[in-house]
Amino acid sequence: MPSELSPTDAAALVRPTDSIGVPLGPGQPIGFLRALGDRTDWVALDLLCAMLVDLYELPNRSGVRTISTFFGPAERIYRDQGAAIEFVPADYRRWAPLLAARAPRVMCTMAAPPDADGWLSLSCYAGSTVAELHRAGADPDRLLVVEASPAFPRTSGLLPDHPHRLHLDEIDVLIHSDIAPVELPEPAVSATQVAIAEHAAGFIREGSTIQTGFGSIPSMVATTLAEGPHGDFGVHSEMFTTGLMRLHQHGKVTNRHKGIFEGRSICTFAAGTSELYEWLDDRAEVAFVPVEVVNDPVTIAANRNMVTVNGATAVDLYGQVSADTIGGLQWSGIGGHEDFVSGGGLQSDDRALVCLPSTASVDGTLISRITASLGSDAIVTTPRHQTDVVVTEFGAAELRGLTVRGRAHALAGIAHPDFRDELLAAVEKLG
Repeated sequence: MPSELSPTDAAALVRPTDSIGVPLGPGQPIGFLRALGDRTDWVALDLLCAMLVDLYELPNRSGVRTISTFFGPAERIYRDQGAAIEFVPADYRRWAPLLAARAPRVMCTMAAPPDADGWLSLSCYAGSTVAELHRAGADPDRLLVVEASPAFPRTSGLLPDHPHRLHLDEIDVLIHSDIAPVELPEPAVSATQVAIAEHAAGFIREGSTIQTGFGSIPSMVATTLAEGPHGDFGVHSEMFTTGLMRLHQHGKVTNRHKGIFEGRSICTFAAGTSELYEWLDDRAEVAFVPVEVVNDPVTIAANRNMVTVNGATAVDLYGQVSADTIGGLQWSGIGGHEDFVSGGGLQSDDRALVCLPSTASVDGTLISRITASLGSDAIVTTPRHQTDVVVTEFGAAELRGLTVRGRAHALAGIAHPDFRDELLAAVEKLG
């Protein structure tokens, strides 16, 4: 049985020279990480993490090196403040092998409290850490720390292979907590986002299986579908959002026609409003499965009528997509972008949508997000040969099967009217 400790006493078990593996976002044990930040005696602590959900003191401490596979607002702030933080380019499926290779001595996670049989649901996060949590728990030379709070929903996986839980017998340290999951408020909606969502929804028909990514536009797509005429949908999505909950609440999700994992909405983590977390509690129709299963392009393609919806920061006239950097600086992470764009385009009845506003304002100047070239400082997230449909508020460019010239013309056609002539001229220069 585990030692039941306070966050401070649990943090004292971490050595000044050590390594810690931390889940992405909603899987993070917030009380434990805050207690680690109260210490100032670090010599060489490696913190392996992704999308930190709080401005913890730990990454700013001397002797701490933060290694992140997905930047969120917190990571960008640490970088700008000069903290020792570095980004590892890796898509979401590669995080688990990276963790296995590094084998952090300390693994930690958030969970719901144990049930009568001693099982703790991993709640909002399966992701990339499940296997490493079990390995750490089985290794006497490693430390497995679990923070359990009744504010976190009890969720389930897929038996027998993916039970989405830990047992008390595996855990070294149990922290009792009352911390609630971090909320992502529903974003404000603009006319541009509504127009993009309406164009995107036109590709989703009765009985489609849906994935929506992170951000206001995918959320608006889900809302549009919830209020639209079609339904009988399936869900196979890396992230389960408030928008996908709305689809369920409107009776639009049945998961009857997926062809794989029928009867369940599949995800690898959930993030959204407090209403979402309350709704997920003991809701068996949503299954949490490790990312190497959820984000496998072959598994994605096994769903019938799969439609994936993801965002981008820029797309060039070749169809190359930049989605995780801005001006050469790391903004977010690769995540499942490429997996869902590629997996959503492997079958003839599938569609993979990349959605973005046609313009952005930079220092008061309007620029086009559809560009002749991504630029010398840009980084490609998803290559041109995997891009299927690009959607802006001005329409959809269906690139599948088009020549290079045809793609360029189609993309110029959905750019902001102020930039179309310039882009069409660039098409001729590109040859």
